[in-house]
Amino acid sequence: MSDSDDEMPQLSSASLAALQEFYKEKEAQENMLKSIHGENESTHITFDENWQLSQFWYDDETVNSFVEGVIHSTERTGKIALISCPTLYNKMKKDSDGRKVTLFEYDQRFAVFGSDFIPYDYKSPLEIPRELAGDFDLVLADPPFLSEECLTKTAVTIKFLSKKNIVLCTGAIMSELASRLLGVKKCSFEPRHKNNLANEFWCYSNFDFDKALQ
Repeated sequence: MSDSDDEMPQLSSASLAALQEFYKEKEAQENMLKSIHGENESTHITFDENWQLSQFWYDDETVNSFVEGVIHSTERTGKIALISCPTLYNKMKKDSDGRKVTLFEYDQRFAVFGSDFIPYDYKSPLEIPRELAGDFDLVLADPPFLSEECLTKTAVTIKFLSKKNIVLCTGAIMSELASRLLGVKKCSFEPRHKNNLANEFWCYSNFDFDKALQ
């Protein structure tokens, strides 16, 4: 065996520079998260989509529409639950005007939201604080996967948390199941994403959510 066989493979200068830039950006984001967590200023941070977690962020117009509709559908003393739709939290919190906003989310990055964050895995739909049963005036959910299992288990959580009003975001192909599980109907309002989805995506509710958007 020659000496060259024992040498470690070397990165090209371009690859090394790209790797260094990646670690630099990662360190900067981690430092920002630590700073935000300490200062409780989490509404100023943005997160990249994690496609492995089936994350697809809404576009800005959709975020604004959801926030407007939810605010118009709740009292100032109301409580709002967001299930698996973390991109709505910042704007919702900013415009909440006293409303309590709680995010139920699998992605631990969003733990920077402090007490407003509750770890949530749709596969264990009732592994959430029992005292939150029927505690929310409006529940807005966006199940991460277009599957019967995911929607069915998320629906268990929705019904557990909800006092009455429900807004659901999921694919058009889930409409029959969504109606059967939650009594929701398709809204005229159609959510859109920053990166277009291949599947047709609808908004559903068990009340007149479109009216709240007018």
